[in-house]
Amino acid sequence: MLFDIPEEIRKQMHRLEAIDAADRVDGTPRSVRLRQIPPETGRFLTIVAAGAPKGAFIEVGTSAGYSSLYLALACREVGVRLTTFEVLEEKARMARDTFRLAGVDDLIDVVVGDARDHLAGCRDIAFCFLDAEKDVYLDCYNLVVPNLVRGGLLVADNAISHAEELKPLIDRAMSDPRVDAVVVPVGKGELICRRC
Repeated sequence: MLFDIPEEIRKQMHRLEAIDAADRVDGTPRSVRLRQIPPETGRFLTIVAAGAPKGAFIEVGTSAGYSSLYLALACREVGVRLTTFEVLEEKARMARDTFRLAGVDDLIDVVVGDARDHLAGCRDIAFCFLDAEKDVYLDCYNLVVPNLVRGGLLVADNAISHAEELKPLIDRAMSDPRVDAVVVPVGKGELICRRC
């Protein structure tokens, strides 16, 4: 069962949910807030990722590791590792602590730096979750899609909540002959692209 969540992971999820909730009301600057996905999006990602074909799992935008914990459930289920990219060293440090405390650090590799500097080297991608600054989405899409395996999936967060900002990405995906794409009203909206 995917959602038979071990207590160590559940504790870290609750801890990060509490930090995120406080960040949203206490005046924490947007740049340092966790800004993580809601739990229903995490559950959705776990199911989708667990059904991905054989290949690499990547995430763009680690923050403190909340979405990575959900993806780790899928990784454990299908026997793959997750490579997650975080541009801010402090958040990467928080994520490493989260993974260690949750007991999933054996499933996740954290890469510090701009994912756009690394994505061209990622091959045979089966699943990619994109949840970073919105101005990098289209660049990341253009780097990931050519490297998706047949049936591979790219999921981009905030497709409804930031629809205007993400319009170039959504328009590109909807007209891209390499993928089938749809926006799903889960959480803040998820754009799902499947490589044909």
